[in-house]
Amino acid sequence: MVEDWQTGGFGLYLHWPFCEAKCPYCDFNSHVAREIDHARWRAAYVQEIRRYAAALPGRVLNSVFFGGGTPSLMEPETVAVILDEARRAWPTANDLEVTLEANPSSVEAGRFRAYGEAGVSRVSLGVQALNDTDLRQLGRIHSMAEAEQAIDIARKYFSRVSFDLIYARQEQDLASWRDELKRALDMAVDHLSLYQLTIEGGTAFGDRYASGKLRGLPGDDLAADMYHATQEICNAAGMGAYEVSNHAKPGSESRHNLIYWRYGDYIGIGPGAHGRVTRAGQRYATETWLQPNLWLKEAESGQTERVVTPLSPETQAGEYLLMGLRIREGIDMNRFATLNGTPLNEDRLQHLEEIGMLERRGTRLMATRQGIAVLNAILTQLLPD
Repeated sequence: MVEDWQTGGFGLYLHWPFCEAKCPYCDFNSHVAREIDHARWRAAYVQEIRRYAAALPGRVLNSVFFGGGTPSLMEPETVAVILDEARRAWPTANDLEVTLEANPSSVEAGRFRAYGEAGVSRVSLGVQALNDTDLRQLGRIHSMAEAEQAIDIARKYFSRVSFDLIYARQEQDLASWRDELKRALDMAVDHLSLYQLTIEGGTAFGDRYASGKLRGLPGDDLAADMYHATQEICNAAGMGAYEVSNHAKPGSESRHNLIYWRYGDYIGIGPGAHGRVTRAGQRYATETWLQPNLWLKEAESGQTERVVTPLSPETQAGEYLLMGLRIREGIDMNRFATLNGTPLNEDRLQHLEEIGMLERRGTRLMATRQGIAVLNAILTQLLPD
């Protein structure tokens, strides 16, 4: 019997919580530490992989993702040991994707060569802006020259290269964003993640915004114009959006992130990592301890999961809808109905189709280009009351 998670695949996410500096817009679980016991962390990751392998044997592993934090601060030996253990734990897909996130300031040719030799096939660089003034405003500790050098090094050692940019930044206008995006597309990478700046509570930017000191942010209309320009320019360059904020050449989509969006199973290892795992036909949401030292201590005793929550069929259907409508391919309505026990509301579907927000192709349901821009409102209409 095919279980639901197999439709989306199976991935392994490893969270490295340490950074050289905390960015003012970042609300991820990242920490600055003077000293790191790499051997101890390495052993903890290995122990966690073994624990999960015993609970979830025989699955085919489709992807491994080193996220953070700044995983390019990990010793290459740690990456190699983790990947060796993952290959021992599960059979791997022939096209196993192994992604490592990196900040340009932490890129060294020797280190990248070692990551490639360890089995990393894809690197994702946190560039964020293509000029030094905006990089400083964003609290980045790399320069534009370092970003260009990092991209050149990455292209030498990895078969696939992606980088991130943030738009709707302070004092940014539409013309400058269009020019910046065209420069990004000229850099010969195969994937771009393009995010609108959001001001999150609990961040330095959030505090400045609340006190009226974060000036020059584009208004909603200008931010919307930047979003639409992004779609236009990327489509013309053959790197259309396959997800709300992610653009790729055909075949270069992030396979790991597609596991999330296709609602597969994924293990989350490391401080604050989340997971979705199916055991004996029941899917669970997992969440680990946030604080790095606490997670490390608990990993050594096999107790890293702070929360393990059984997910009801209705919750699973809602998560599938929430994630699946983010991607261009959309969802399978039959799969939704099987998870939920009932199909989507036909009257609401027809209304959203009539106003151009959704389209159907056979059993597939997709958000249109107009619908993607107001996806939260669509989900409010579709999710059960």
